[in-house]
Amino acid sequence: MSFPAFLLVLAALAPAGPGHATDAFPVEAATAETNYYPASEDADFALETTVAEARASGRYAVIVFGADWCHDSRALARVLKSPAFEDRFGKRFVVTFIDVGEPKIGKGRNLDLVEGLGLKDLRSTPAMFVLSGKGKRLNTAKDARSWRNADSRGDAAILAWFEAFLAVKGR
Repeated sequence: MSFPAFLLVLAALAPAGPGHATDAFPVEAATAETNYYPASEDADFALETTVAEARASGRYAVIVFGADWCHDSRALARVLKSPAFEDRFGKRFVVTFIDVGEPKIGKGRNLDLVEGLGLKDLRSTPAMFVLSGKGKRLNTAKDARSWRNADSRGDAAILAWFEAFLAVKGR
């Protein structure tokens, strides 16, 4: 079978649309990668819980504001949920992901939380903050905003950022 013919066969087997599945394309596999930033989650509670867990465990809180539609948000979340991150940094960081909708087109949500951490006018995603167990922001607003290129940084560079952060903070 030629490659174009193979593509036609795949197209015929593809789901009818978002949320539909066939035996060849189960919904779980199709949606698992894009459920990092649940829009239905209580963002205030998630932030408070993450900071409380960081305080109780002596770790830092990592709060990522992003959206599942954003490839950079998904790339950063994929690394922060990976076994490589957990193995190297799980004892030092507790991570949560908060959905911000589409702030660039005026359909943002949870932007009050972003502003509360010192970043006004969020226009691109993701933004990542590292907080102490007392809720104090430990990285700059400029750094928090810089993650909008997370996908092009690559896994190794993202992990290296956390190594450098720990080296500076002395833990």
